Amino acid sequence: MISFALSPQQKQIKELVHWFAQHEVRPLALEADRLGRVPEEWLQKVNKMGIQLNTSSFGGGRSAPAAGQKPDKKEREGNRVAVIAAEELAWGCPAIALSLPGPGLGGPPIQSSGTPEQKQRFLSIFTKDEPRWGAYALTEPEAGSDASGIRTTARKVDGGYVLNGQKIFITNGARASWVVVFATVDPKLGRAGHRAFVVEKGTPGFLATRTVHKMGLRANETAELVFEDCFVPAENLLGGEELYSAAAHQPSGFQVAMKTFDSTRPIVAAMAVGIARAAYEYTLEIVRRDYPKQGRLYYEAAELLAEAEQEIDAARLLTWEAAWKADIGEANAMEAAICKAVAGKMALRVCAMCLELLGPVGLDGHLVEKLYRDVKVFDIFEGTQQIQRLVTARRLYAPYGVHV
Repeated sequence: MISFALSPQQKQIKELVHWFAQHEVRPLALEADRLGRVPEEWLQKVNKMGIQLNTSSFGGGRSAPAAGQKPDKKEREGNRVAVIAAEELAWGCPAIALSLPGPGLGGPPIQSSGTPEQKQRFLSIFTKDEPRWGAYALTEPEAGSDASGIRTTARKVDGGYVLNGQKIFITNGARASWVVVFATVDPKLGRAGHRAFVVEKGTPGFLATRTVHKMGLRANETAELVFEDCFVPAENLLGGEELYSAAAHQPSGFQVAMKTFDSTRPIVAAMAVGIARAAYEYTLEIVRRDYPKQGRLYYEAAELLAEAEQEIDAARLLTWEAAWKADIGEANAMEAAICKAVAGKMALRVCAMCLELLGPVGLDGHLVEKLYRDVKVFDIFEGTQQIQRLVTARRLYAPYGVHV
């Protein structure tokens, strides 16, 4: 049974990460946003502290089982701890949180689908000696929400595959030591033709062509990647050839990508909750301090802030449920989609409301204005609002044999 009370370990991690967010992340947030980067010396210091943002950083997370797999009923708490930590880090600054060293979004597919040798080779590089990053490359100019339409190709040759194509909006893509890249061996096969590869930095034909200037999350690197006759050895095919064997009824690269979202969408939802909470708490303090204690404006502001508190708590509980189901080894695709949809939409509303209540205090150069710019993408990446509703609808109607 899910508990609404944090365990002693979870409380300790929440307090530790909040202290870090309050004393190390928040003081740097506005300056990093203005510079458009996180200072290298700060990243070096953080790496030595062992702070990372991924589902295994704080307690041994795992992904929910794929369709057809039996759930593992042995309960762990890595996914719940990850979302608790993600909320606190995003409360400090979401752009800095996404810039932390570690495997990032590339970690879950390797953990869930990689061979033992691949897990050891690609995940063991993240040590305190030197900051390193991993990345996840799915989005293309013609394939965003509809990931099944990817056009990056993987042509099989002796000893491996040759990749050609382009990826866009890749978090930490230019500095990553490796990138999990999704490509198709035959566009005519649709989703069944998708494969996932781990492409290492420095591979001939693999280029990070530019980093993107954005409205929000300015301190976090977002890159465009190009693959031009890029040879990837067979041992870098995620999961090996047997993972994609039709005879074994194993998943395609598309299913590997969707399974990854079941782990990462709750983390994105938790970050949206953290952003909304940061805007709400900042605004609440200003209203309590500066608004007249009597009169219509004070009570209207109090009512709006009370509604924000309710929405933040509701989104958090939905996020915890999705993480809990992953921790006990149950399929959580619908719960992950629901919490992502609710949290992203909620955070947009709360930040907009806070900006309106603050008036001139919320203008350029202030925390809530930055959060308002940052939060928009949390309703977009890892699947838009519309995609989350589609995922939810498909699982609601599937028992009745209706395809949505």
